[in-house]
Parts: sequence; structure tokens; C-alpha cells
Amino acid sequence: MSDRADASPRGIDPRGPRFAAGITAVLLLIVVFLGLTGLSTAQTAEGWAVSAASVAQRFLDPAFLLLLATTLLFLWGVVSPRTAPWGALYRTVVAPRLSAPSELEDPRPPRFAQGVGLFVSALGLALQLFGMPWALTIAAAAASIAAFLNAVFGLCLGCQLYLLLQRAGIVGRARPASA
Repeated sequence: MSDRADASPRGIDPRGPRFAAGITAVLLLIVVFLGLTGLSTAQTAEGWAVSAASVAQRFLDPAFLLLLATTLLFLWGVVSPRTAPWGALYRTVVAPRLSAPSELEDPRPPRFAQGVGLFVSALGLALQLFGMPWALTIAAAAASIAAFLNAVFGLCLGCQLYLLLQRAGIVGRARPASA
């Protein structure tokens, strides 16, 4: 979620978060596929397979493990966006091949969006551990759609939520007009 201008007080290159969202969307789409073909959505003669499975079996489900890895990447993006893997990859491999961005954006909304992704994916993980059918797959699908919209169309749903909450005075302070 970060880019080469991350340390600048003026803002970040908006292409960095979009690059990270593209990779994240692909990872989450794989989680959705694994969830649709795995423990989360399977049924047995007794009912849902995930409800009958032990906590260890739920944890070792491939969809769970990949969503766990993605959730940890979201956490990394929230805690230290400068060192997050997709941002570092963008800064070192992609950004040097591009022209300078025409404008920079406030880093707070993309960071908040990472937190929203963290919340959604962690909720899916928790519900999977509690044996809730479809929860992991639905959470991964929702996060994948949001990441896809950001990567392809530049529509960051988490950023829009941040701006809405900022206008309501719930998060952040308005940036000075001169920034």
C-alpha cells in the first residue's frame, strides 16, 4: 500500500496502493476458489463439513491458511506500510520504470482501507474457526471485490469509507487546504 513518495508529508503515489490491490485481489480470488472447493462450503450427510471438523482441521484448511497469510499482509500494511512487501516491490521494481506521478494522495485513506481489509479477513478467519459455513469464502469474496475495484478502476471502497467517516468527524482531521 505504499510507494516511493511514502515518506513525503505531501502524499503518496496512488499507483502504489493500486498495484498492491491487484496482487491482493488475485490472492483473495484464490482463497475464494479454495473456499468453494474446500471445507468451508462442503456438506456431508450430517450437515456442514466445517461444523463437524475439529478446530485443527479448520485451521489447516488451505483456504484458511492463505486467508491467514493475506490477513497478516493486511496487518503489515496497517502497522508499517513503508516496509509492506507489495509496497516495497512497487518502489523497487515498478516505480523506477514509471514517470513521476502527476499528483499525490493522502496516505491515511489507503492505510485505513488496509485496516478494513484486515477486519473483514480476520472476521472470516474467526468465523471459520467457530465452524460457520461459508463465512471464510464470503469474507474473502468481499475483500477480493474491493481490491479488484481499487486495482482496476481506482475505486477504493475503504478510502471512501475513511472520507465519509472523516466528514462525520469520526476519524482523522481535515487536511489543511495548503497541503
